[in-house]
Amino acid sequence: MNQSMTIILHNAAKGFMLFLALLLGMLSGRAQVNTDQVLRIGQNALYFEDYMLSIQYFNQVIASKPYLAQPYLMRAIAKLNLEDYVGAEADASRAIELNPFLSDAWEVRGVARQNTGRNRLAVADYDEALALLPRNRSLLFNKALALSDIHDYEAAGACFEELLGHYPSFDNAYLGRARMLLAAKDTLAAEADIEKALEINKNAVNAYIMRADIAINSDGDFRRALSDIDEAIRLQPRTAGLYINRAYLRYRLDSYTGAMADYDYALRLEPLNVTALFNRGLLLAEVSANDLALADFNKVLELEPDDFRALYNRALINRLKGNTTDALSDISRVVERFPDFPGALYIRSQIYKDRGELRAADRDYKKALAAAKALKPANVDSVADDDAAETSGTGDDVPEELVSKRFATLLTIDDNADIREEYNNSAIRGRIQDRNINVETEAPMMLSFYSSPTELRRNTYYIKEVDDLNSTRELRNVLVVTNVVPALDESIIARHFQSIEYYNSYLATHRPRAIDYIGRALDFLTVRNYTEAETDASRAIAMTPDQALPYLIRAQARYGNFREMTLNPSLSPENDALTRAGLRRKVLDDAVADLDKVIELSPRTAVAWYNKGNYLIDAEEFNAAIDCFTKAIELKPDMGEAYYNRGYLHLRAGRKALGVADLSKAGEYGIVPAYNLIKRINP
Repeated sequence: MNQSMTIILHNAAKGFMLFLALLLGMLSGRAQVNTDQVLRIGQNALYFEDYMLSIQYFNQVIASKPYLAQPYLMRAIAKLNLEDYVGAEADASRAIELNPFLSDAWEVRGVARQNTGRNRLAVADYDEALALLPRNRSLLFNKALALSDIHDYEAAGACFEELLGHYPSFDNAYLGRARMLLAAKDTLAAEADIEKALEINKNAVNAYIMRADIAINSDGDFRRALSDIDEAIRLQPRTAGLYINRAYLRYRLDSYTGAMADYDYALRLEPLNVTALFNRGLLLAEVSANDLALADFNKVLELEPDDFRALYNRALINRLKGNTTDALSDISRVVERFPDFPGALYIRSQIYKDRGELRAADRDYKKALAAAKALKPANVDSVADDDAAETSGTGDDVPEELVSKRFATLLTIDDNADIREEYNNSAIRGRIQDRNINVETEAPMMLSFYSSPTELRRNTYYIKEVDDLNSTRELRNVLVVTNVVPALDESIIARHFQSIEYYNSYLATHRPRAIDYIGRALDFLTVRNYTEAETDASRAIAMTPDQALPYLIRAQARYGNFREMTLNPSLSPENDALTRAGLRRKVLDDAVADLDKVIELSPRTAVAWYNKGNYLIDAEEFNAAIDCFTKAIELKPDMGEAYYNRGYLHLRAGRKALGVADLSKAGEYGIVPAYNLIKRINP
């Protein structure tokens, strides 16, 4: 090698070493730069109202530098906008612990507490923030609202006076004070404040709604109320509650067609609005459109199974249609809940009469009379003394008290004019909690060659055995662990059938290996041939009984068979030893047994515990399922799906506080439906 080449190589080596030194230097300082950058990106996402995404960025900063107050505060604001008040309060409290001079943290915690009805604590937080920012408009306004809610009208009035002294053109302050005055029964003063708000801002929609409310409740002036609601709808044309209330006014003014049109449009805006569905059902029943009314009441009860008004009215319709079995079932639930409700007892007596069960009819009729007499003795005496009516148990001359309107009255929305805290905004684009999402548990994790990552949940789950298998490159595709598998097109499905044919040919001409059965089992899973997948997984288990992965595959195959049997009972033929239900349960138990084997061989596999929890939900072993999700969380503390499912089960069991806490963590870890469910239980 000549000297010039030696010099070139030497200089190149020096250059490379210099580059390497610079790179190492950059990496050593990268943590601080990246933390700042990630926090800034999260703040940008928060500014653009992408709350779920911003939370994921703040999570990264908190994981890297848990001693910083700012990311906790930012995450609290995001959660507040998602109506996760429990999570917002916890994050704001942590920010306060780290830096008690953050006025925003005190304010956020105050708003969170105010939204959960703990107004005295909220006032204390606002006072702490006001000590740092004495004339802050939002703080004074929120404090005044909180004082109003605890009925400290003197202190609230003083707070509103101070607020308006600093900000005399703040229209919402006049409306807040009007709300307080209405609660204190000072209607004239409230009306003056409403007029002042409208003088400042002709587009103050809450002013029109409140004025309409006064017209209805004080004067019964439905036409004046209708005029104000019309103006509110002009300003907020996509608020379903306004149409529901206008429908009520139109009905009271004998405009049946207008009322029906408003209910129809409200349901176009919010197809699952229970109030609109119930009211439309009542109107349809009133004009004997019984089939349409029945469909609305069915939908109400699908959404809220314990809506006794809907049960009562559905019973009436089913009786008219001759469906006495269904009618009896519904009205009996109402009677069970309200045993002294004369109307329900009377209707049940008539249903028993229709069915020819005269003794039961007479018993309920007498109970109905006694209950009505207890409510209004003077009005019932004359009927009670009528031997014909009393003894027949089926008389047509029944007291008015027995045909109760208690469960047949149009409902209205009473929070359209709710004066909200300043951190809340009724038109936030990123309010994913407002989306109509079916309430169901997060699905079990699956072994798949495909996944559908999102911005919020980009990564699939890690299982050591899966990673080890992928590193061998023995499979024809990379295997992932996910519970979000996309729909596959025909070309992909065809490719997996070709892969199955390849394995068939290979296994026919070569000595079988466990990996070949595993590969073909995974292909069978992909094309949903769960029976063949289970068979191949069993063959792999026979060859490698000490490996966890084949048991996990077989559990998935067995659970797939169980789901297919459940959705299509004809797939589970009658068996001499087992009923269809018993056969399905055996398949499910076998899947659970496989997961137990996975846990035995690989006890730190969080996914196995999580899946077992899901399978136990199907077995209706809810307490055991909760224990499984708890174990999964212990092994993987950021497993949002496990938090969500455990929270769902807590709510189902009536443990609201535990459920909301788990849902809050689930939302924090990217499970979008968590916030919708939180809102449903905290409307």
